[in-house]
Amino acid sequence: MHNSQYSPKDIESQLYQVWEQKGYFQPSLDLTKPSFSIQLPPPNVTGTLHMGHAFNQTIMDGLTRYHRMKGENVCWIPGSDHAGIATQIVVERQLAAQNVSRHDLGREAFINKIWDWKKFSGDTITQQMRRVGCSADWHREYFTMDARRAAVVTEVFVRLFEQGLIYRGKRLVNWDPVLGTAVSDLEVENVEENGHMWHIRYPLADNPEAALIVATTRPETLLGDVAVAVHPDDERYAAYIGKQLQLPLSGRTIPVIADEYVEKDFGTGCVKITPAHDFNDYEVGKRHQTALISVLSLDAKMLSQAQVFNFQGESQAPIVLPETYAGLDRFAARKKMVADLDAMGLLVKVEDHKLMTPKGDRTGSVIEPMLTSQWFVAMTRKPNQDVAHPEPKSEFKGMTLTEKCIHAVESGQVRFIPENWVNTYNQWMNNIQDWCISRQLWWGHQIPAWYDEAGQVYVARNEIEAQKLAGNAALTRDEDVLDTWFSSALVPFSTLGWPDDTTELKAFLPSNVLVTGYEIIFFWVARMIMMTTHFTGKVPFRDVYIHGMVRDHEGKKMSKSEGNVIDPVDLIDGIDLAHLLVKRTTGLRRPEKAPQVIKATEKLFPNGIPVFGADALRFTMASYASLGRSINFDFKRAEGYRNFCNKLWNATRFVLMNVENQDCGQNESLPLAYSFVDEWVISRLQQTEAAVTEALDTYRFDMAAQTLYEFTWNEYCDWYVELAKVQLQNGNDAQQRATRRTLVRVLEVLLRLMHPIMPFITEELWQTVAPLANAKHTESIMLAAWPKSDGSKINVIALDKMARLQDLIGAVRNLRGEMGLGPGIKAPLWVEGGADLTDLLPYVPMMARLSEAKLVGGLPESDDAPVAVCQGARLMLKVEVDKAAETARLTKEAEKLQKAIDKIETKLAKPGYTDKAPAHLVEKDRHELADLQDKIAKLHSQLQKYRS
Repeated sequence: MHNSQYSPKDIESQLYQVWEQKGYFQPSLDLTKPSFSIQLPPPNVTGTLHMGHAFNQTIMDGLTRYHRMKGENVCWIPGSDHAGIATQIVVERQLAAQNVSRHDLGREAFINKIWDWKKFSGDTITQQMRRVGCSADWHREYFTMDARRAAVVTEVFVRLFEQGLIYRGKRLVNWDPVLGTAVSDLEVENVEENGHMWHIRYPLADNPEAALIVATTRPETLLGDVAVAVHPDDERYAAYIGKQLQLPLSGRTIPVIADEYVEKDFGTGCVKITPAHDFNDYEVGKRHQTALISVLSLDAKMLSQAQVFNFQGESQAPIVLPETYAGLDRFAARKKMVADLDAMGLLVKVEDHKLMTPKGDRTGSVIEPMLTSQWFVAMTRKPNQDVAHPEPKSEFKGMTLTEKCIHAVESGQVRFIPENWVNTYNQWMNNIQDWCISRQLWWGHQIPAWYDEAGQVYVARNEIEAQKLAGNAALTRDEDVLDTWFSSALVPFSTLGWPDDTTELKAFLPSNVLVTGYEIIFFWVARMIMMTTHFTGKVPFRDVYIHGMVRDHEGKKMSKSEGNVIDPVDLIDGIDLAHLLVKRTTGLRRPEKAPQVIKATEKLFPNGIPVFGADALRFTMASYASLGRSINFDFKRAEGYRNFCNKLWNATRFVLMNVENQDCGQNESLPLAYSFVDEWVISRLQQTEAAVTEALDTYRFDMAAQTLYEFTWNEYCDWYVELAKVQLQNGNDAQQRATRRTLVRVLEVLLRLMHPIMPFITEELWQTVAPLANAKHTESIMLAAWPKSDGSKINVIALDKMARLQDLIGAVRNLRGEMGLGPGIKAPLWVEGGADLTDLLPYVPMMARLSEAKLVGGLPESDDAPVAVCQGARLMLKVEVDKAAETARLTKEAEKLQKAIDKIETKLAKPGYTDKAPAHLVEKDRHELADLQDKIAKLHSQLQKYRS
């Protein structure tokens, strides 16, 4: 501890380099020890980390350091995700700024550009994690597209295909017409918008004067209709079921069908069924085995010929569409179709209508349900075991992937924290669809499938193997890549050496806990469970700790478009306003918001963000970590915890100044005389150790932070350190020796307790404190033993005595405050009664700014000095008194006591209370009443004196 003032910049980077260089983050791989492992949810290489990352990394690192100090075989595996769509968009936007497209470069050159970006972004991310203090094993760092992971991805794909769990089929998927690829549900945002409901006449084929009125929000897909559906119990339309209708704008006729999907009371009760362009309609069409008629191209323009398929994916004869709409964008076609329907007298009315519009979260374009050929993982099909690589033997063998996911949680092998997320998980699993894993991108794991000229597909580990399967025919590789979640689903075992039988797999699978956000329970958590159980026979992790989202101080989601994203390193190192404004406005999706962002930033940070340091940021995050709750990040709170770091630093300096080169009790043969104050803080330390341990064991970082804060600031610093000054000034050798020993030993243990949350400041201070405390020597605090509570050291008498001392000092401080005595006025205190206060009074003068405190046989009745009552004693400050002011104060206090007396007397007088209520409660009330009556009697006596 070289600096007199706390300066995080001077210690953090230097300490981290030492930790990493000395290999403290690496596991022992000693299988005789309990193992603790944790997988980092791999951040996307799309830029830099944000506050959400800092939040979950604080929790993960806290757990990692805690279990490392418990002597376990600890491994925290870091990595990053290639994030197919997101990363490709980032690089495409960079190229667009230079008026270059990926097609100008070609696939290979474009992918090389992305690898360049990955190196920049990945390096930035790992440096950010180091600045936060993450003690991950960097020797095991992975990237979801590195060579090792690529080999595992290919192996998994081939085995699933051989087992019959991967297939290629034509299905309806979310399609982003701007990106030109299928996207997952996670990449679709449903946005409420003002739209319209068009009511359209569908004439009967055999009686065009009669018609059914269909209400729709998507008239542009009308040409792909295959039926009009009504509810089977809707009496209005019962006679129409089975009849044919003329499809407007088309020469086709379509049937009226009955299906319970239709809501009788919504719209007209008649629904157009367009299974090639609506997910719900797809299910209706599947039940009735209709055709699938696709009328839109992949860039969302009207086709001249509709593509027609059946539900087995077989192509049928195309349908010629009206030439007038061919090539029009879907929304331009909508406008023209509506106009044409109106001109033909088929448009009945148009209503305003609120609707949820699906939009791509990357492009903002309206997502189109599109019928395309994709690769899928079968969720409800049992695997074929008669293959070269069947499932490993386990209780999960033979189950479908969905059944594996459900069983892992139902059996208790995977536990959600908080538990309520199980309901959300099960709801999704019970309504699961086959997983579309192909993406029409260039960046990602290219699907290991090859086609011959006849279109026959060959799935293999490489092209040579594929050619053997194809009889050496000329082959073309599938251009699609895999969904990002496919490779990230394999992380629990792809990072531990699978398919080889490694020591790491034995030691660290399953991992102990997965720390993640609720938004990816379905897309990542469930898929890790299904893949890990399927390929290893084990669950991937024991606990899933779900934390909330980090929002800005106003509760808004942090996003680049809003300009409120915070780089955690900016809080750690500080950033001036000019640079902060540049970061806030760079890359805004909506540049017109720049003035608003600048104004908000200047208001919040008129001088930029000050230096908080990693420890203050981490402690802030820990304090927010209530189970499952989202947090609104308040900079004032971070400022408070920066002050907490200062408090700890300055308290340590005081302790060192008073114990360095002094006898701190290292020599056990010399006598030690512990005061009740020493025994109190030792007792409270045991209770704190137990509370913090329980909090970390149950993932209650908020409770751990609160316990540490209150003990450190309120009890150790504000009470014990101050009381220790009295003992060091007035005690004999044995008493001083015991106090110095207690000062350093409690502080040393406290630093170890705080280390998982605040690693840097605790390491810096501990290196100086530990030798004085005679602590077991280790090179680093992170290798020191985790403190264990010792119940035998809890002295109940000392705890009670300290509570009385605090009550006494509090009463005197209140008395001073109510009398308006400034801190420079040191009045004497006279105490009447309470002879058992003798041991307490020596501490009172310094703690309450008194010249002295002494017991007297009685207080002078004629004296005008103020009086307070505490623990059966009357306290008098010998100062000149403003009689009017003191009379007003005592009158107010007497009124307050009388209200409390009236309340208890009313309760005791209530019929039947004393007979029916538990005896101990009645006795408690009576005792409290007697105490209040004694206090008010003394106050009345004092008032009588002032009034006489």
